[in-house]
This record gives sequence, structure tokens and C-alpha cells, in this order.
Amino acid sequence: MRLGVNVPNFGPGTDPCILRRWAQTAEGLGLDLLMVSDHVVITPDVAQKYPAPFYEPFTTLAWLAGCTSRIALGTTVLIVPYRHPLLVARMAANLNDLSGGRLVLGVGVGWARQEFEALGVAHERRGRLTDEHLAAIRAAWAAEHDYRSGAIPIWVGGNSDAALRRAARFGEAWHPLRNTMSYLRETWPRLKDLAAEQGRPAPDLAPRILLRVTASPVTGPERLAGEGTIEQIADDLEQLRLLGAETVVLDPFSGDPDETLHPEAAWEMIAAVAARRGAR
Repeated sequence: MRLGVNVPNFGPGTDPCILRRWAQTAEGLGLDLLMVSDHVVITPDVAQKYPAPFYEPFTTLAWLAGCTSRIALGTTVLIVPYRHPLLVARMAANLNDLSGGRLVLGVGVGWARQEFEALGVAHERRGRLTDEHLAAIRAAWAAEHDYRSGAIPIWVGGNSDAALRRAARFGEAWHPLRNTMSYLRETWPRLKDLAAEQGRPAPDLAPRILLRVTASPVTGPERLAGEGTIEQIADDLEQLRLLGAETVVLDPFSGDPDETLHPEAAWEMIAAVAARRGAR
């Protein structure tokens, strides 16, 4: 099972030097994938969770591709309705080509109503727009002589029924974000059934889980996967492997923007998980 990390590409501590250190630290620890998130306009609803500065994902990943040599690069998740689908198809194809085939395109519909309004995109149509755009992106990539996209995997995020159907239709993987283990166990078979109904093979399971290491065990039904002692987190990863997860992305950001000023704490947690994987 591959391990990835969601790197904060936002917040007061984030700058080109820190992003480069994140990428080189992740690659040095033997992680398989580095992913960043997506916002275009830091409207008040976005700023409450992801304050400025916010580094645009395609630009950031193109730069980090030159700072690394092995680690895969991805979006978790690109908000598909924000950009024209042919622009996304072009940028993704070029980034994949320039990085030596290292791109993973994680996608989602978005949530920030004020940001949609600022971009002139209908918030209430975001699901339908996402489906239309993904179909157009796939069609563009079929022109291999032009786009030279290679085999870019699409990971579809989201937990709604519409998101599951979208993952079954378009995704090489389903990429749910920050869930409990019980939710993943209950929902994963349903996604397989939806894919079978569409006559498609089931997508892979590639969840993004919280990474929060605690000194004492975290208990209770609301405990998220990846939260607790290092032993609990190692067990979560093993349970996800047994469930069929091909890749798990660790998300060490707990919501406080000041964390971006001190990334060393996140690196220590990631190193502890990587060491447990290496010891298996």
C-alpha cells in the first residue's frame, strides 16, 4: 500500500522555501505521493479554513516536480467547476508530461459558495458541471498527439450519493476525505455495487485520512481514521490495506493556520508512521 501526504499550500507559514522542504522531506522519508489542495479566491468562507496566501495547485506542483525526482504529485482535490475543462485538460497533461508521468488528478465539486460567486460559477450546478467537465477532460486526453496526457489517474472525492456515482463513472479511485473506519467499511461495498451497475470495474480505494498522533488512545465511535496513538494509526492503515486501499494519504493539518509556521511537528508524525511502515 502506498503512502502519501497532503501538504498545506496555504497559510501564514507557507512560502516557496517551506513548500520545497515539505516536498523533499516527504520524498526523503520514502513517501509515494505528495498532494496539495485547491482554492482560487480566498473569500471569507474559504479564509476561515484556509487563509492566504494560497498557492495555486498546478503552479505549485509544476515547481515541486522540479524539486523532486521520484515522488508522485497530485491534487486533493481540484475543484473542477472553477476552470474551463480544456484548460484543466491542458495543464494536467502538460504537468504529467513534464514530471515524467507523476501526476494524480484528485477532483471534487467544491463547497465555498462565496468563492463560486466570485468566479461567476453557479454553486447550485456544481455537481452537473463537474460531471460535464470530467467527460470533456477525458475526451480531450484522447487526442494523444496533442495533449500527450499519458495515463493520468482521476481520483474522485466526496461522500454523497452523487459523488459515489461520479467515482464509479469517472474514477480510477474513490478519494474520500477524513472519515471514520466504520464509514469506509460500510460505504466501500456500496461503491463497488454502483460500479457494477454501470458496467465498470470498481475504482480503487484511496482515502485521505487525518494524521493526529496522541499520547493516549482515542476512543469512541466518532474517532477518525488516523487519529490516536501510533499503534492505533498503524492498525488503521493495516485495516485499510485489508479493505483494499491501494493508497492512503495522510493529512496532518488539524485546522489551526499557525501550524503552517511550524511544519516540523507534522514531519515528526509522518516520520513516525513511515518508520512503522519500514519496520513491517
